[in-house]
Amino acid sequence: MTGLEAEQIRFVTRGVTPEEIAAVTAVLTAAAAEQSAAAKTGRTPTGPDAWARSQRTLRRPLHPGAGEWRSFSA
Repeated sequence: MTGLEAEQIRFVTRGVTPEEIAAVTAVLTAAAAEQSAAAKTGRTPTGPDAWARSQRTLRRPLHPGAGEWRSFSA
């Protein structure tokens, strides 16, 4: 991909403001440019991507039951 043009983006949601259009266009254009640059340099990401990192568990699962909710300590 050599770049992203604003005409290539189609909004299907009604009532999108010009500011929202500008923001989405800027983010998608930057992402396309980053992807294009990575493809040209042959750089491949190492480790989990941002999406996978955001899906990590933040705490242990809660187990309801007798005596399970007495304290906030781990």
